[in-house]
Amino acid sequence: MTAFYAEHNKAFVAVDCIVFGFDEKKLKVLLGKRRMDPGRGEWSLYGGFVDENESLDEAANRVLNELTGLKHLYMKQVAAFGAIDRDPGERVISIAYCALINVKDYNERLLKEHEVEWVEVDKIPTLYSDHNMMVKKALTLLRKRINSEPLIFNLLPKLFTLTQLQSVYEAILGEVIDKRNFRKRIKANDMIEKTELIDKYSSKRGAALYRFNKKMYQEESSFKL
Repeated sequence: MTAFYAEHNKAFVAVDCIVFGFDEKKLKVLLGKRRMDPGRGEWSLYGGFVDENESLDEAANRVLNELTGLKHLYMKQVAAFGAIDRDPGERVISIAYCALINVKDYNERLLKEHEVEWVEVDKIPTLYSDHNMMVKKALTLLRKRINSEPLIFNLLPKLFTLTQLQSVYEAILGEVIDKRNFRKRIKANDMIEKTELIDKYSSKRGAALYRFNKKMYQEESSFKL
């Protein structure tokens, strides 16, 4: 560190991660009880301070990897939160990040290790500081981008049924979607392709399995639904 800016006040910089998952037709978020003061024992998002030798994105990736054990996750910066009194301990500015994962990919051992659990977004308790606002802003971000970016496929297995796909949309948007119109739009989207495989587990009649054509998306660089 240098002596530059010595006359100015210092502030801590942190990242907080809103990790969304989809399970049992519900959109859920990873929450835990704080294991440090201030706010010890309060419901909270998982986060950490930015190290001196890392960028914001690097810090968020590190925290997400610690929490999930996964790499190369879908991650977006949501907003900066810097209210003067947001942390009663010190002056802390936090950058919130949103991540999407397939719940089935998450190692349950890490749930116990980090003492976190999946909580439905419409049943989130009062969280520490401004974490409820962070979740709200992240959900607003998802709703704005759901029809222009293929972000929802991060919440699904590689092969999925149209019923599963529609359930994800409904969970994020918080509303029921007309089945006929939804499937019509899906069939018109070349980036969602039908496979020859059949789902014999969640459907008695055997529903067709689909997948997201990532290569075509990268070539077209646009997603419309």
